[in-house]
Amino acid sequence: MGKKELKFNSKAIHGGQQPDAAYGAVMPPIYQTSTYAQPTPGGHKGYEYSRGANPTRTALENAVASLENGKFGMAFGSGMAAIDAVMKLLGPGDEVICTSDLYGGSYRLFKGIYEKFGIKFWFSDMVDMDELSSHINTKTKLIWVETPTNPLMNIVDIKAVSEISKANKLLLAVDNTFATPYLQRPLELGADIVMHSATKYLAGHSDVVVGALVVNKKTLADRLYFIQKSSGAICGPMDSFLTLRGIKTLHVRMQRHCENGELVAHYLENHPKIDTVYWPGFEHHPHHKVAKAQMSGFGGMISFVPKGGKYKDAIQIVEKLRIFTLAESLGGVESLVGHPASMSHGSIPKEEREKKGVVDALIRLSVGIEDIEDLITDLEQALK
Repeated sequence: MGKKELKFNSKAIHGGQQPDAAYGAVMPPIYQTSTYAQPTPGGHKGYEYSRGANPTRTALENAVASLENGKFGMAFGSGMAAIDAVMKLLGPGDEVICTSDLYGGSYRLFKGIYEKFGIKFWFSDMVDMDELSSHINTKTKLIWVETPTNPLMNIVDIKAVSEISKANKLLLAVDNTFATPYLQRPLELGADIVMHSATKYLAGHSDVVVGALVVNKKTLADRLYFIQKSSGAICGPMDSFLTLRGIKTLHVRMQRHCENGELVAHYLENHPKIDTVYWPGFEHHPHHKVAKAQMSGFGGMISFVPKGGKYKDAIQIVEKLRIFTLAESLGGVESLVGHPASMSHGSIPKEEREKKGVVDALIRLSVGIEDIEDLITDLEQALK
């Protein structure tokens, strides 16, 4: 069977991969080198300097592209470096429309850096397509989507947004970090660019910081490869190797993340001390139908607000948790808990945060792959 025909679970292990040409190594070797010998000037074997390309990084780029059913992949030193590369497609005077419920790091990059270079950012909840369209003018060049959003788990209809982007000849980029290609493949839904903080679910073990982009169009890929090589924000061979190793178990990890996430979401929904639970798997979630249509599951990310909505109650809960580790990041095998207002979204002004629903009492869970009974017991003791 050709690799293009492989199902996702097989593709996670074999997609885009070949045994090492030198000795047939099953896992791509760690090419811990900065440069490559050339018998004659320009006569290299495809690699000349590791900022431009490295065989271990190439293996990772091919694997991520395969997972997204894309043609071209590129790996970076972080998810933010990958987003930064996309922003460098733009110039002064260009405008971007992005999801209003946005990761704090993305907001900081957009408003704190690129706005100073003359790029304007509009924010839309992307529920009403007419409202989204109202922000489009001759200067608009890009629509930036997160779905599910961080941290309120809103869902954006990628197909509907892609129809608007195509009609107006705009680029559509989708941050697919929360869903992963196991649950959702934006290129198949009309996106031009898919971005991952591969630090999270793709690598899956909280031991690397890596970003990735995947595209289908060669002209767009060439522009991004040029930016990648010129700016140099690439990931090293060891991080590439570790991310590749993580990808090989993505399918089995995501299955357990989804199973545990569902049980934790329902536990919190029925708990007398919890006011609101944000998880797209609930039928009463405002975007449940869209999530069900474009995703094959609902993931392991959940946010909630304790009854009364008091900051001190939220802090007390996160400090009492034992198996859920209080830490930045998400998507690892271990369960993590975060307080978005002071952690992942601390760079967004309080007034802006609260307008979008990121209140001081909001708690975000990244549900890991531990035994579900232990996770529920941990939540139970923290909520007493």
